Amino acid sequence: MASHRRPKQPSRARVTVLTATAAAAVALTSQAAHADPKPTKSEVKAKVDKLYHEAEEATEKYNGAKEQQDKLKKQADALQDQVARGQDELNALRAELGSLATAQYRSGGLDPSVQLLLSSNPDSFLDQASALDQLTAKQAESLQKIQAKQRTLAQQRTEAQGKLADLADVRETLGTNKAKFQSKLADAQKLLNTMTAAERAKMAEDDQRASRSAGDRVELGDEAPASALGAAALQAASTRVGMPYVRTATGPGSFDCSGLTQWAYAQAGADITRTTFTQINQGTRIARSQLKPGDLVFFSNTSHVGLYAGNNTVLHAPYPGAYVRYESMGTVGSYEAAVRI
Repeated sequence: MASHRRPKQPSRARVTVLTATAAAAVALTSQAAHADPKPTKSEVKAKVDKLYHEAEEATEKYNGAKEQQDKLKKQADALQDQVARGQDELNALRAELGSLATAQYRSGGLDPSVQLLLSSNPDSFLDQASALDQLTAKQAESLQKIQAKQRTLAQQRTEAQGKLADLADVRETLGTNKAKFQSKLADAQKLLNTMTAAERAKMAEDDQRASRSAGDRVELGDEAPASALGAAALQAASTRVGMPYVRTATGPGSFDCSGLTQWAYAQAGADITRTTFTQINQGTRIARSQLKPGDLVFFSNTSHVGLYAGNNTVLHAPYPGAYVRYESMGTVGSYEAAVRI
């Protein structure tokens, strides 16, 4: 006779696991169905441009800290040289004082009254006594010089230590800003990597075409520069069209944005500072409506600068991967301010 066994019922725990697994599968399917679509090329470019601006802001802060570091190092080195020379002078003064003390000992080892009694020539003794007085006066003068030199050395050492401490702080700032702009550039590269090779090539081609356009396809109008200086700076910058953007570079073969403006004005005979944050405080601040060719134009929280070229156009070094070029102010970034050197 066949045996009939009742099928084993699944345990409550197993039912719970199966239910949870099924729910998770449904949730994943739902998430996949509602996943954000791949960003368009224009969306990626907008995000990349934003990261480039943020990287440029960190680069300008890096440039400022680097400039400050170089200045502090020169000051600290000069102070340390002064301390070394001062120490040599102090040693010489101490040696002189030692010689005087030796001479005094040889001349005045005995009590003056005893020397007078023993002296066969009173006139000679009086001459020696007078010389001894002179030695004592010179000794006192040397001692005063030593004390003054010691005070000066102590002050110089304190000042040098302060400069070295400031230098250490600036170097820390340098490292922070370098890490920041490297991080922003890495994020931008990750975004670019989400595009296909063909899309990236097309974006690079568009950018290179914009760079090569230079002046032959850019209508700059016939606006007159406000000064010969501005005209000369703009002319110098125009010879750099097509040169690559390289962060922290100041020319003549590559530039970052403020490196280009500093180089251009240097060719025109004007010495301006290194960063956007300091260049904006030079010259005379002017309204946008007053812009003339050669004026400096600042964008995006003063993180970017270019030279106004006329007809709402700037000549600038845009960002990594791009080249010095003319570009409409409307596409560079948010307008901040303008300065006439």
